[in-house]
Amino acid sequence: MSEKKWNRQSILEDARLNEVRFIRLMFTDIMGMIKNVEIPFSQLEKALENNMTFDGSSVDGFVRIEESDMYLIPDLDSWLVYNWQEGNGKVASLICDIETSKRQPFIGDPRTNLKRVLEEMEEMGFTSFNLGPEPEFYLFKNDENGNATMELNDQGGYFDLAPMDSAENTRRDIVLELEDLGFEIEASHHECGPGQHEIDWKYSDALTACDNIQIFKLIVKNVAHRHNLHASFMPKPIHGLAGSGMHFNLSLFTEAGNAFYDPDGVDQLSQTAYYFIGGLMKYAKAYTAIINPTVNSYKRLVSGFEAPVYIAWSQQNRSPLIRIPAARGNSTRIEVRSVDPSANPYLALSVLLTAGLKGIKEKIMPPEAVNQNIYAMSDQERSERQIDQLPASLREAVAYLSQTPDMLAALGSHISDAFIREKSLEYAEYIQQVTQWEIEKYFMTY
Repeated sequence: MSEKKWNRQSILEDARLNEVRFIRLMFTDIMGMIKNVEIPFSQLEKALENNMTFDGSSVDGFVRIEESDMYLIPDLDSWLVYNWQEGNGKVASLICDIETSKRQPFIGDPRTNLKRVLEEMEEMGFTSFNLGPEPEFYLFKNDENGNATMELNDQGGYFDLAPMDSAENTRRDIVLELEDLGFEIEASHHECGPGQHEIDWKYSDALTACDNIQIFKLIVKNVAHRHNLHASFMPKPIHGLAGSGMHFNLSLFTEAGNAFYDPDGVDQLSQTAYYFIGGLMKYAKAYTAIINPTVNSYKRLVSGFEAPVYIAWSQQNRSPLIRIPAARGNSTRIEVRSVDPSANPYLALSVLLTAGLKGIKEKIMPPEAVNQNIYAMSDQERSERQIDQLPASLREAVAYLSQTPDMLAALGSHISDAFIREKSLEYAEYIQQVTQWEIEKYFMTY
């Protein structure tokens, strides 16, 4: 998004210039859902003075009813004016942090939590942590009433063009709108599944990158709706087709440059990079609940669809959890391939950064890189190479998270308690369901 630094006066002037009528004060709840309080232009000055309140008890996982008054604190640099109109004027947005009624940072706010983890990073001598996400999504047709169906809008495949990729114009409109908002789009293409797409944009600092992910989802859904389509970021919407991931490309910097790069190191990777990989691998089972937070996430993490299943790393193939892309110098990065787009980006980056920093602090060396296709290995071969497996269900992942103090600390007690409580209830609800598969498999047989 834009590098321009905003202040109160320039925002007010820009709002008048663009005839902004409504402003969305947006924040993200613990489950990763974008929430907003919409205000008219007449209330913008009050919001910019940090005096806009909302009922925190109405947001799942936030606070009890007796602690409900909370303040929205806009990040001025997140100011955006959208292309769409409301009546005779435009809509704008500001991404907000949350403060309690006592004007203290709210520990249950995922964005505030990421700021805390970034401060811990800076205390270790690092200056910035960058993220380049690769989100995927499916486009489905809407019916004549504008309601989403499960009918895919095309039968295209990886890198296909029209007419196979009939959503080409939709994707272009998404790209154009994102560019108008300051996104530097690097690639846009059809993914391997019919109706599946990917749009990648330039990396940015951790906090901005997470803000961008939330804005990206909002834009994709809005533009798709204008084309009478429904955009879904569900990890595995259709059996037998590729799931949707959101690979995270991570890079860590000091004042001297990229901390993962060493021209004289093995494969031009620094000792810091190896330790960071070691931390990511050590804590993988525990942070999986955060980066794959739904029951459906684990329908994607299965063999046969390029999604990672095994805790390993490599520079030469895409089957492990962690891949090191070929670029070096300041572009040296670590790609975590298991993240999916249902993840709360602020919490996902909090646990991944904490895991990597623990690796650096504890000097955790990763095992030897695995450059063969892990999916093609036998169980015995994987056992001999000590290649462990990611959790196979949300219940299993939450159990690992619950038993790992370092990952609980990465979230803080408020967020971790609320997350574990909610996800335990979600899984309990899921296992009580009778699915269509069970009906087809057992109804006539027994």
